Amino acid sequence: MPQILIVEDEPALVTMLRYNLEKEGYRVDDAGDGEEALLRVEESIPDLVLLDWMLPRLSGLEVCRRLRRRPETRDLPIIMLTARGEEADRVRGLDTGADDYVSKPFSPKELLARIRALLRRAHPALAQETLTCGDLVMDLAAHKIRRNGREVKLGPTEFRLLRYFMEHPGRVLSRAHLLDAVWGRDIYVEERTVDVHIRRLRKALNANGDADPIRTVRSAGYALEFPEV
Repeated sequence: MPQILIVEDEPALVTMLRYNLEKEGYRVDDAGDGEEALLRVEESIPDLVLLDWMLPRLSGLEVCRRLRRRPETRDLPIIMLTARGEEADRVRGLDTGADDYVSKPFSPKELLARIRALLRRAHPALAQETLTCGDLVMDLAAHKIRRNGREVKLGPTEFRLLRYFMEHPGRVLSRAHLLDAVWGRDIYVEERTVDVHIRRLRKALNANGDADPIRTVRSAGYALEFPEV
């Protein structure tokens, strides 16, 4: 469930993009200008950015430059969306740091194919049918989890929570970040709800007396950790 940030000031285009992306199973956020885009990324780094060239307040080129200057977003996949189709403009966009370039009007199917290709290169785990972390194996196609060969029964929310942990092993994830990533920005859920589901997840994972792979980091959040991570 990769998260995609749409940075576009045309509401009709945002609606079209959101519809097609959500239909493919992506989580979607949007920003209407360059400054808002940088704030959104600061709050939660997406897996990919669809970035319009011509934006109010701060151009897409400048947004791209700033994201590339920050260590935490230096490798963030960025696709530029623009009405500029000249070769010089494409070269300029790519030289600024964009990974790909799509001229308007574009085919939604082609854009989705480019997104999938870029995500495969940038986040190989997102394209896999199986995630492995320590002694945990998650079969995404069959929707099953095994630990040391034992099947682990999880509810839908615990499954999504564990998947997100396994896609970001070793990383400390705050409750607010987990709420956005697993429940979604548009749903209001109290932060302590995360703790409830973490307890359920731990109970299922550690049912055979196995070591707890979820580390609680005081005042920061949680991390999934195994010796090899």
